[in-house]
Amino acid sequence: MAQKLKETILNPILKGNPITVLVLGICSALAVTVQLKGALVMALSVIAVTGLSSLVCSLLRNTIPNRVRIIVQLVVVAMMVILVDQILKAGEGTYAIDKQLSVYIGLIITNCIVMGRIEAFALGNKPIPSLLDGIANGLGYGLILVIVAFFRELLGSGTLFGFRVLPEAYVPNNLVILPPFALILLGCIIWVHRAIDKDLQEN
Repeated sequence: MAQKLKETILNPILKGNPITVLVLGICSALAVTVQLKGALVMALSVIAVTGLSSLVCSLLRNTIPNRVRIIVQLVVVAMMVILVDQILKAGEGTYAIDKQLSVYIGLIITNCIVMGRIEAFALGNKPIPSLLDGIANGLGYGLILVIVAFFRELLGSGTLFGFRVLPEAYVPNNLVILPPFALILLGCIIWVHRAIDKDLQEN
């Protein structure tokens, strides 16, 4: 049991990362990774939504009629997204970030990772494993977001979390802050991941 829970937690972060293996949720990875702060808030939001949605759907799994399960899942996810969005709006230090992320917080509802884990795991497993699975997949997603945002902000602005870390003489590369560079960087991360893990390589 302990080994299974360990695998449930570690697999989505490392070997079975939802972005690098399944290529899910890449739209937000391209859109919100210009700055590290925004990427981190987005990552935490997805972790919260994925974990709580999986928990609630697992608790309801034996009471949801099969013909309306997708509708129920969407309602649960939407409720969690609204809750996270309101918390961000209420926070003195997070309101500006929420405004900056704008529509992308709301679009967590359509994130394939959230719905995918509910359908593939939460509806067939108990609440605690489902909660851990949701959190772990959110962490795997967030890890890639933070890596991409780290390089984009560093090379594109010479800063990290808004604080300058590169010398004043450094000329920011405007190409880095454009979405195509995020896609290139994401492709490099996927390539490195597949190069390290031989099981992911196609014969």
